[in-house]
Amino acid sequence: MRLRVEFTTEPFDLDEAPRHALVAREVIEAAELDAVDVGPFGNTAEGGADSVLTAVDALLRQALEAGATRVSLQVNVIGEGGE
Repeated sequence: MRLRVEFTTEPFDLDEAPRHALVAREVIEAAELDAVDVGPFGNTAEGGADSVLTAVDALLRQALEAGATRVSLQVNVIGEGGE
């Protein structure tokens, strides 16, 4: 099964990316995912189910530890096959 995750971390800071946002992006960029799109107001990543779910676990744990007070995410099934 292939999944797509979209996420944001809060609180927002329009002047400078907060530490929790940078940590979340680093986790996703380092994960074994097929496609990663990092933006100022949202991030998207795709990959096999195991890889995405492992990355989401790390993302939640590390972003919260880095000061996030809220993490909004959505996970969608985008296809079958792969992992």
